[in-house]
Amino acid sequence: MTRIEFIEFLKEFKTDFDQNKENWENVNLSDFLESMIAYTEDIQGFYDNMGMNINADNPTWENFSHILKGASIYE
Repeated sequence: MTRIEFIEFLKEFKTDFDQNKENWENVNLSDFLESMIAYTEDIQGFYDNMGMNINADNPTWENFSHILKGASIYE
């Protein structure tokens, strides 16, 4: 994922929040950030369980998009 693709992802992510807030687990900033921390700690397990050959310790735009998306539903 390029930086430009990440920007497009963020636009779509915001639109999804605006239009589908009821489907998000974390709708305030504090809860979202708490979930983002937890998801970032656990993301390597997600990659491993899904058979994705991604090293979470090598940050990429794609990793950031996965973390944001995961934090929207992670408890």
